[in-house]
Amino acid sequence: MISPQRREEIIDALRRGTVPKSSLDAFAVGLERFETALDEELQKVATGGSVFKAVRGDYGCGKTFFARWLVDRAKKLGFATSEVQVSETETPLHRLETVYRRLNERLATADTAQGALRNIVDGWFYTLEEDVLAEGLIDPSDEGKLVARAEELMEQRLTKVSEAAPMFSAALRGYRHAQRNSEPATADGILAWLSGQPNVSANAKRFAGVKGDIDHFGALGFLQGLLTVLRDSGHPGLLVVLDEVETIQRVRSDVRDKSLNALRQLIDEVDSGRFPGLYLLITGTPAFFDGHQGIGRLEPLAQRLHVDFTTDAKYDNPRAIQIRLPAFDLSRLCLVGSRVRDIYQQHSQARSQIGILCDDQYIRVLAEAVTGKLGGKIGVAPRLFLKKLVAEVLDRIDQHPDFDPRQHYQLTLANHEMNRVEREAQANSVDDIELDL
Repeated sequence: MISPQRREEIIDALRRGTVPKSSLDAFAVGLERFETALDEELQKVATGGSVFKAVRGDYGCGKTFFARWLVDRAKKLGFATSEVQVSETETPLHRLETVYRRLNERLATADTAQGALRNIVDGWFYTLEEDVLAEGLIDPSDEGKLVARAEELMEQRLTKVSEAAPMFSAALRGYRHAQRNSEPATADGILAWLSGQPNVSANAKRFAGVKGDIDHFGALGFLQGLLTVLRDSGHPGLLVVLDEVETIQRVRSDVRDKSLNALRQLIDEVDSGRFPGLYLLITGTPAFFDGHQGIGRLEPLAQRLHVDFTTDAKYDNPRAIQIRLPAFDLSRLCLVGSRVRDIYQQHSQARSQIGILCDDQYIRVLAEAVTGKLGGKIGVAPRLFLKKLVAEVLDRIDQHPDFDPRQHYQLTLANHEMNRVEREAQANSVDDIELDL
């Protein structure tokens, strides 16, 4: 049973035309085949292993939905998560220091939706103090001895971090000392530097004994440090999603080659065991994985990610390094629509009306109409279909007792509400398919 708050979050996201951030299993369709393999991989990560996974699928087949669905499953197991959208300008893949910064900006846990680094670090220091008290050797009222022993234990724990990233451990020390000295501005600056932010004040860096900014190679060491802190503070692992990596096909050839090499480096570092507790997921289109402007430009990367997809999709191996998402068909689209309708119905004042006026038959009519407007391309239709279903049909039934979508609603698609892929699908339609709703 989904809580009222979760239902509202799901409906609000679909109304905006975006993917909800949680409870996606409530209307996930066609992903059951992946559950066992992915849960096994998450368990492997939770016990100190690491996993790299690539997800391929055409535009509209649900790659972002799949990633959010996996993020949701990981959070329920206690993982920290971060979703990073690869972008030519905002997050170029060949600049790993920028990827690390975005990772921290979007770092989330079950109780913190974004920017969770402070809570994670503070939780780590709290765990140190709890471990000191559990030793039973120091009177809890003796704050001086408690602090001294906690710092001694901190140094022992930081030994593992220092081996990989000396500056990471130095920043943690500085952050802790700034907190103890009641210097919140300095502590904030140090934490910002630790998360990869540029333009941190010289005073904050001087206090922590660090210099400069995190670079491409330093970012990998800092990721190791972050994984150590996560594990010691009770999180079994970190799931990082690099979404839409196919965007690197649109950059200059030299930048593209650097990005592909950075991706190869990440795969090799994960395979080498450098990042225990990391699950790294990338998503991309088939053209990226198969085309000459994608991973085919770098032979070692193509070799690492190659999977044979010439057999029937029903025989795919979910344990492979690369998996493909099933394309949407009309029955799957209608089933998603019916589940969304049922979720909406649970918190509506017009429950009986929704069940009558937006039954499965009407949902199929609406799905066919949206698909028809998009040149019959079902894979492109889910986002707009669900947005129309919620914002233009269900909301109206809920608010207007005399509204009947079969009589009072005519589907329209405006240019400004569609993304590039949806507009291209509409433009490629031989003629608009008019259906009487």
